[in-house]
Amino acid sequence: MDQDDQLEERIAHLMRAVDDLSDVVAAQRKELDRLTRLVGLLVEREAEREAQGGESPAANQRPPHW
Repeated sequence: MDQDDQLEERIAHLMRAVDDLSDVVAAQRKELDRLTRLVGLLVEREAEREAQGGESPAANQRPPHW
C-alpha cells in the first residue's frame, strides 16, 4: 500500500468519525432542547403554584425522619 492509499484510508476513517460525532451532537442538541422545554414548564408550574397561594402545607412540615 503506497502513501496515497494510506492517506485516503485515513481520510475515510476521519470522515466517518466526523459523521458519527455529528450524529451524536445532533442527538444531544435534541435532548437538550427537550430538557430545556421541560425545565421551562416546571418553572411556569411552580410560579403558578406560588401565585395561587404560596407553598403547599406539606412543604411546611418536617419529614418524619427528623
